Amino acid sequence: MELKKDEEEKDYILKDNKKTNFGIGFIITILLILVVAVVISGFYFGFW
Repeated sequence: MELKKDEEEKDYILKDNKKTNFGIGFIITILLILVVAVVISGFYFGFW
């Protein structure tokens, strides 16, 4: 029965559980940090 449960969990990409919520928040946070870093470096080097 445990194997069946694991197979069902793999069928869903985004399930409403703690792992996916943390993963989505982590990815969005990293992307925001990268965007802010690009904007700051753009102002610093005079691209804008």
